[in-house]
Amino acid sequence: MATLKGIAYRLKSKGEMHITSAVDVTPERGVKDDYRGKPHARQVTVLSVEDWQRACAELGADLHWTTRRANLLVEGISFSPASVGDIIQIGGLRMQITRETDPCPRMEDARAGLMKALTPDWRGGACCRVLSAGDIAIGDTVEVIAAI
Repeated sequence: MATLKGIAYRLKSKGEMHITSAVDVTPERGVKDDYRGKPHARQVTVLSVEDWQRACAELGADLHWTTRRANLLVEGISFSPASVGDIIQIGGLRMQITRETDPCPRMEDARAGLMKALTPDWRGGACCRVLSAGDIAIGDTVEVIAAI
């Protein structure tokens, strides 16, 4: 079973990542206090522990997951083009996967080669739109419901 391992947000574009153990996520504002929370296709970003570890191993580096600047870190799930349309459910929270989170040049600023290491196989994670609100906390069970 997949598990929520991390929650983070940033107050402004290019701002520092703030880690929390629990948060409210809504369709109106995404992850509470995150500046990207307005409704759109990239409202919440989700990163896979396993994919992050693969990218770091390729670099020979042990980077903290917030270097990726994602909102949620999940263990036991990987993403791919086939994930588009799938629903991620964490308690009452339901989010639809809308697209890949493309690695950006900011990743190169964090570590040379990171952008390239995140490019294959959706290692950079998935973007989601919030469908229904929920309070989530580290340790919660994460379920992926395949698109019909």
